[in-house]
Amino acid sequence: MNAPYSVRFSSIRWMLALVFLILPMMAQAQWQAGLGAQSKSLGNQALAFLPNEIWIHSGDSVTWTSHVDEIHTVSFLTAGQTRLPFQVGCPGFTVSGFATVDGSTCVTTPPLVKEQTFTVNFPTAGNFKLVCLVHQNMTGVVHVLDLSQALPHEQKFYDLQAAKESNALLSADLHQHDMADRSSKHGVTAGIGEVLANGGGSQTLSVVRFMEPTKTIHAGETVEWTNLDPATPHTITFGVEPPNPVPPVNATLDPDGALHGIINSSADNVASGLILAAPQDNLFLPTPPLGVTRFRITFTHAGIFPYICALHDNLGMKGKVIVLP
Repeated sequence: MNAPYSVRFSSIRWMLALVFLILPMMAQAQWQAGLGAQSKSLGNQALAFLPNEIWIHSGDSVTWTSHVDEIHTVSFLTAGQTRLPFQVGCPGFTVSGFATVDGSTCVTTPPLVKEQTFTVNFPTAGNFKLVCLVHQNMTGVVHVLDLSQALPHEQKFYDLQAAKESNALLSADLHQHDMADRSSKHGVTAGIGEVLANGGGSQTLSVVRFMEPTKTIHAGETVEWTNLDPATPHTITFGVEPPNPVPPVNATLDPDGALHGIINSSADNVASGLILAAPQDNLFLPTPPLGVTRFRITFTHAGIFPYICALHDNLGMKGKVIVLP
């Protein structure tokens, strides 16, 4: 008479054990996201977390994988923390390829290169802002929900969203924006770009190229470079590449705030340092200085003078100035 009850109790006990094994697996899902996208030429760089908004459960982890030759960081700052350069990052934080984020401390990777990954576990519910310390308009958010709350999307949705955001950025036609500088015989546009926003944060398309990179002039004439990218800095570097943080070399300020150098021979080292588009003013924050947006070089003698962007020459951002007698 007792045997059926014994079998039934054993079955129930086995099912309960199975439930306890499955629940932690359900509660600790592993999500995937991307860092950046790029064109085949490497010239168009989507500076974005892809996707840049994701909903997960507490206890879940997200792995970000770099897909590009440009560097990025995966960084979580604490509320109100002053953002530091990526060379500094989060003092005292040691990177091991895995971290836990609960909002109590700053967490960041060093600059990640193509195919490198970083996994973050989120043990507590909350909303966690995600930034890249290399690119100021590359942000996102991870929404961590309590286990009792249903998630709005599955991994397949985020894969499709990442592809959609990537395609939208890389397919944007920005070349009309550099026509003002290209209309000048001796003007070169040093990069163009566009910042986009969505519910998760900001994303940028940067074209890391000198527009009309080869200029032909005569001795005694001057070439002027202007950065039209709203988010990404560039350099104009002739000769030996200076060390980080890429200071100006053999250049002085003109009255209008542009840096100006003189090249007499191919042995000369002249560099702009970082040039950026004019910064935006923000409400309730101090007015930022104009900064250096233009760089000029006067060439006194004939010759062929190659130059690079010291930040993006690995992506093909190079040019030359041909100086005729």
